[in-house]
Amino acid sequence: MSAVITHIDPHSPAEKAGLRVGETLLSIGEHPIHDVMDYKFYAYDAHLTLTLRRENGQEHTLRLRKREGEDLGLDFETYLMDAQKGCANRCVFCFIDQLPRGMRPSLYFKDDDARLSFLLGNYITMTNLSDEDADRIIRMHISPLNISVHTTDPELRSRMLGNPRGGESLRHLYAFAKAGIRIHAQIVCCPGWNDGPALEKTLAELSALHPAVESIAVVPVGLTRHRAHLPPLEPVTEPHAREILRIIDAQRADNREKYGCCVVSAADELYLKAHLPLPGPEYYEGYLQLDNGVGLMALFEEELSAALACETAELPAPSPFTIACGMAAAPFMERMTEHIRQKCPGLQCRVIGVRNDFFGETVDVSGLITGGDLMRQLKGNLLGDRLLLPIVMLRDKQDVFLDDVTREELARALGVTVQTVDIDGGVFLDTVLENER
Repeated sequence: MSAVITHIDPHSPAEKAGLRVGETLLSIGEHPIHDVMDYKFYAYDAHLTLTLRRENGQEHTLRLRKREGEDLGLDFETYLMDAQKGCANRCVFCFIDQLPRGMRPSLYFKDDDARLSFLLGNYITMTNLSDEDADRIIRMHISPLNISVHTTDPELRSRMLGNPRGGESLRHLYAFAKAGIRIHAQIVCCPGWNDGPALEKTLAELSALHPAVESIAVVPVGLTRHRAHLPPLEPVTEPHAREILRIIDAQRADNREKYGCCVVSAADELYLKAHLPLPGPEYYEGYLQLDNGVGLMALFEEELSAALACETAELPAPSPFTIACGMAAAPFMERMTEHIRQKCPGLQCRVIGVRNDFFGETVDVSGLITGGDLMRQLKGNLLGDRLLLPIVMLRDKQDVFLDDVTREELARALGVTVQTVDIDGGVFLDTVLENER
């Protein structure tokens, strides 16, 4: 437990009550504080009794009043106030197992922590949940949870997760659904494993748990060239993607008839691999799984169109510039710049799809492009005054790429200003036009 207070927000209930940096929060009321979930759950009420331990070891009690649901205003040594739970699986499709050696250590950590599922939207497999953990989730009604299901066939799930608890842990999923915990489910589709009839069965069984299961995302497996000594897997090809989409569409139609909503959606990447047009915004039913790449492009286009609709006059053209992105997104970005060109005829923009040499050409998404690949492939090109990059290329809220090349190093190597762009159509338009938001 790491419930040592490191910061107290000015004018917060904690400051007004006289709490001090360096004290340890022991309990709220009669409830010991073991981690951030305890803290957030038991600190919700308007009237609280806190037991704390001063740095000299002396314990004391404070009573305070605040608005119900108002945060106490405390920061602790670690976000979770406890050790982060790692993954106990050896998934056949695990992307981290496909990373090359020599990258920064943080990239190799596999988290599987239910608390981060609720707080940050991370996906969990449930294989490391004890009965006490599951009971606590139900008792506190920790909702929603993001769960990597992949298949509802217990034997197949155990094989795919490389963990004998893979199948057995599905009981937690059903218990959560019965208790009214909202669930966003994920299926990483691997040809020859959990596609075809297995996918049909999984989608039907998960859909039957609606409304507890609010959404189901189907995403294609990502394979790098660093798969030595790993189980053989096939990439999702165009025929595979089209068949997966057929299965999804059939389940969507059934769900629409039964529940009045579709529940299951395909990741944008499946449409790109199938070489089919992306669906419109109505397909995504509120964009419930954007972080899983489900509807990102549709929402981006919707936002960009709305921003352009607000422009009544012809827009002045900015200086020439280049957009670099993954190969999969390049045709889409070409289309977006054409949208802008309708209102800004003088727009001089070049879109370059960057091949992923670092991970292998089968990895074609923008978020996994490295600084080194950008340097090598863009050097010598006429880039204009600026290079625009999707912000997902950078990691750890820093100006650093996956291979530890910094944005500054890239700018120096290419002799051009490098700007990052949020995945937001309106922000993108402002960045293109060099407008301040």
